[in-house]
Amino acid sequence: MKKLIIFLLAGLLIACSPVSKYRSLPEVKAWESEIQMFEQADKAESYPPESIIFAGSSSIRLWTSLKEDMVPYPVIHRGYGGARLSDFAVYAPRIFDPHQFRAAVIFIANDITGGEADKTPEEVLALYKDVVKTIRKNHKDTPVFWIAVTPTSSRWKAWPQIEKANKLIKEYSEKSKNLYFIRTDSAFLGDDGKPKDELFRSDLLHLNDKGYEVWKELVKTELDKVLR
Repeated sequence: MKKLIIFLLAGLLIACSPVSKYRSLPEVKAWESEIQMFEQADKAESYPPESIIFAGSSSIRLWTSLKEDMVPYPVIHRGYGGARLSDFAVYAPRIFDPHQFRAAVIFIANDITGGEADKTPEEVLALYKDVVKTIRKNHKDTPVFWIAVTPTSSRWKAWPQIEKANKLIKEYSEKSKNLYFIRTDSAFLGDDGKPKDELFRSDLLHLNDKGYEVWKELVKTELDKVLR
């Protein structure tokens, strides 16, 4: 009887997880091939245990100078274009569990874009908490850094909601051990309070080389504070 109760409670917890409703969605399953590519890389390459894993959406994937920018920190590069926290949380065990790493840096910016399918800031926070929970299973005290969603002209109409989500994750990080929030808004907003378009590609969404230089300084400064 006791085992049955434990089994039922475990099932209830899984059903109540913020990730459970996303697992079977086609838009989540669509990323399976990308995750399999990560798994193939895990088999083909070895990474030192002091590596920093960078994971998330296209801005991580497109950071082609990441390895050079993060010297002397070795990196594990795990970004896939279009990632949302709703699929990233589903795949997080397969992204993080195979590795030993000194820290994790995460950036995901596609859950609030100004569209009808947007999540609420509270949903974004819940999904991020689930990702942290996944990491904590094998990396109890490993520092985890969240790069705040950067203000962009292409999604400027959604900025108030994005900013609220950033604020919720910032507050959660400040109250939690070994969680860190990397602020980006002050570096990417001009004196007029609008995004600095010169830091972005022509789509006014993805960073250009100048934008990555700003990210490099922001991220590395925070890593140095914590890891050194």
